[in-house]
Amino acid sequence: MGNQAAIVPAERRVKVFRNGRNLAVRIPREFEFPGDEAVMRKEGGRLVIEPTPSRSLLGVLSRLKPLKETFPDITDEPPTPVTF
Repeated sequence: MGNQAAIVPAERRVKVFRNGRNLAVRIPREFEFPGDEAVMRKEGGRLVIEPTPSRSLLGVLSRLKPLKETFPDITDEPPTPVTF
């Protein structure tokens, strides 16, 4: 037997259980995805869970609130010439 790719089933029956006031489901190992967050949405009668996209630096920066501090003016002096 050679190296064969693992066959991932298209679906699997899972148990739904209560976790406090929420319903929860364990994601079986063969359906694992990277990260520790997911996006959940309903599409008609279906519940879709997918991993969150990786965060980009620009996305993180766009969510930062402006600083309320004032900073001193900085003089922008020309660089010192360098001889090689």
